[in-house]
Amino acid sequence: MATKIRLQRHGRKQRAFYHIVVADQRAPRNGRFIEKLGTYNPNTNPATIDISMDRALHWVMVGAQATDTANAILSYKGINYKKHLQVGVNKGAITQEEADKRFAAWVEEKAARIEKKKAGLSDAANKAKADAMKAETSKKDAIAAKVLAKAAAAIAEAEGIEAAAEENGNEESAEASAETEEAPAAEEAPAAEEAPAAEEAPAAEEAPAAEEGEAAAE
Repeated sequence: MATKIRLQRHGRKQRAFYHIVVADQRAPRNGRFIEKLGTYNPNTNPATIDISMDRALHWVMVGAQATDTANAILSYKGINYKKHLQVGVNKGAITQEEADKRFAAWVEEKAARIEKKKAGLSDAANKAKADAMKAETSKKDAIAAKVLAKAAAAIAEAEGIEAAAEENGNEESAEASAETEEAPAAEEAPAAEEAPAAEEAPAAEEAPAAEEGEAAAE
């Protein structure tokens, strides 16, 4: 029976994860399988892979063919490299001890690369967070400055209105004071005009004397 190492889809839309299984190559993608080797979750960064090294190596050694994605997972976890070393051991090219030593060194180097990638991702995430906070602070400062400028303009306008009102009040007070000072002069004017009338009164009284003169002449 020809066997295949492939992925079975699980999860929900846009949040899928996969089971890594060994199945008959004629079986449907999500149909019956022979053995489950592990899981693959591409929703994390880096992707989370949990797989049984021994069982995966066993199926690879007995000729199970992996799909492209499954083969990439096997290479990432070092199963294909371990197969290569084991073939060398079986042929007598290297000892089992040497093969185990080489594989341990590969695993250590791989772990260091993964940790470096995680650190880089963490630094990038922290930088993005810091930049977002800085942008938010700048936005808040700009809004605060705009509010303060608006408030200052309103205060200046209010002070200008108050100053104008005070100036108008002073002008009105000055006009009222001027009118108050001019009022006595207006009242004295008739007294000056009455003086001639008082002097003309005797002339009116002299009229009969003139008439008496004319009577005497007659």
